Amino acid sequence: MKTSAALLAAASVLCVAGGASAQAPAPEQVGKGTLIVTARMTGVLPQADDAITDAAGAASGLNVDVSDDWMPTLGFTYFVSDHWAVEGILGATQHEVKAKGAGTDVTVHETWVLPPIVTAQYHPTPNARISPYVGAGVSYMAFFEGKDKNGFTVDIDDAFGVALQAGANVNLSGPWTLNVDAKKVWFDTDASINVGALKSNVSLDPWVVSVGVGRKF
Repeated sequence: MKTSAALLAAASVLCVAGGASAQAPAPEQVGKGTLIVTARMTGVLPQADDAITDAAGAASGLNVDVSDDWMPTLGFTYFVSDHWAVEGILGATQHEVKAKGAGTDVTVHETWVLPPIVTAQYHPTPNARISPYVGAGVSYMAFFEGKDKNGFTVDIDDAFGVALQAGANVNLSGPWTLNVDAKKVWFDTDASINVGALKSNVSLDPWVVSVGVGRKF
């Protein structure tokens, strides 16, 4: 539900901005060699709900829950041709890891995540007032500055994932753009609790959704 609401809000911002900019002066053209730097507010919305088992693999009755977080990020989109671009995003988010089950809802860990994502994008109409695009790429999720909670010790492995992307730029007056972007990342990691007494193979599979303002160079 939270993911759907975030995507709906982003789409609403895009539509309103597109209508408001319809009377603005002509935007700068986009083509090979254009760089767009975008300041965004980005939400990383994990979908984890995986079983926690004991060391032998038996069900514990608990499941993993990972909180959402929103943070400022930067996106860098470079056009290698008139219709193809490469994008990278930089930023970090903080998440709370819980163990949930019947009568149990306990925080076991808090961690920062650095989720750089690099995608190749196709822009069919890069100079239209509203210019959609699609993309695909890779992500590397690195966990750092973790803090154990409530007497638990937790270790989470870094790993690679794959991503699909869809978004749109609203080409505003001059060099300015409004950007709405959604990425789906498929990412699995292994979590060890209390030195392996409990464990879980966690499919975080987050949505990474963003709204921001960019400048062309």
